[in-house]
Amino acid sequence: MTYIKPEAASNQYLDPVEAILHLGANAAKEENWLSVYNYLQQLPQTKSRKKQKRFVINKEQWQMTFDIALKMLIEADFQHKWSIVKLFPLLGEDIIPNLSSLVKDDKTEADVRWFICQILGNFNCVAVIITLVELIDSADDRELVAIAGKTLTKIGDGAVDALENLLAKPQHRVLAVQSLYYIRTAKTIEPLLKVAIAPEPELRAIAIQALGSFHDSRIPPVLIKALEDQASNVRKEAATALGFRPDLREELGLIDCLRPLLHDFNLEVCCQSAIALCRMKHETAAIAMFEVLQAETTPISLKLDLIKALSWSEISPAIEYLGKALVESTGVVTQEIITVLGRTAIDELKLLAAEVLVDFWQSQNQRLELAQHRQALASSLGELRCGCGRETLEQLALDSDSKVKLYAASALRKIDAGC
Repeated sequence: MTYIKPEAASNQYLDPVEAILHLGANAAKEENWLSVYNYLQQLPQTKSRKKQKRFVINKEQWQMTFDIALKMLIEADFQHKWSIVKLFPLLGEDIIPNLSSLVKDDKTEADVRWFICQILGNFNCVAVIITLVELIDSADDRELVAIAGKTLTKIGDGAVDALENLLAKPQHRVLAVQSLYYIRTAKTIEPLLKVAIAPEPELRAIAIQALGSFHDSRIPPVLIKALEDQASNVRKEAATALGFRPDLREELGLIDCLRPLLHDFNLEVCCQSAIALCRMKHETAAIAMFEVLQAETTPISLKLDLIKALSWSEISPAIEYLGKALVESTGVVTQEIITVLGRTAIDELKLLAAEVLVDFWQSQNQRLELAQHRQALASSLGELRCGCGRETLEQLALDSDSKVKLYAASALRKIDAGC
């Protein structure tokens, strides 16, 4: 496009930049967004290749350029918004305070906030990092949170040094650690290891959670030590992280490390320990969970979590232990075991699960007092689609409860279709 001469705009504008901005402002009033973009694109820029290009304009011209661009970002259609986003970085870091306020305002349109995240991602500075972390913590829009997280990742290693400096400032320590958590590049490991032994439990928990996503030889010993942390949140995050390292099961004796947490006074820690143990996919881990499941002092809520964890283990001993627990169970525990056995996904284990359910039915003299248990039994046998459940289902099809009859009839059809 031909450069606009001052006289082409108006005789009163002797400066080419003022002429361009005058035309751009008028185009913005008329909502002629293509022209706005074309005019602003003609503003003089630095030609340095080493540094990011910038507009070469004075303070008043900068303000007018920013106002025009912001009007387009807010009012234009999606395609033209996308175009103007490319020009914002040419205004330099001075745009950060205004855009940060706008993106954190939940009254700002969602697409505008999305584009602002894109713009801010061009600046590797602490102010941007803090804005993005605050946005992630406060926004209800999941898509916006995801975009803010991706923007932090884009900034990446370039932000780590600045964040390490923030760690020394008490008012910014939480935000700095949260930022390191979201960036998650290898360069963040060293500062996170330091935070993992910080006095503040909140910071230790965030650091442990972030470190859990890395496979680095320095990390597992820190996670194991964190299992004994005085803060329950730290113990929970450590158990979660170690649950994703079954490859270290034998080398570090992870089952023995995690097992004591099944008796933790904090039920969330107990639950997370059970989940971590199920990922070990080992009979020793299944035994540990079964023992706690059988204990009379174990709260019902934890028993339900242990039942799920045993089923997720996807090993035959876990199915067998669920069968043993089923014989001695009552109420919601019985219901849960019957239900999870029906969800067995591994083909090699489906027959074993079906046999456990059939044996349970027979051990009850072919009678379960609660209709919902019989209904669950019929449903689970139908999901497993094993022929060994046919006789049990035929008996349930004669049940006095109409819903049990319906579930049994449906299950028989599934078995017939699967055979």
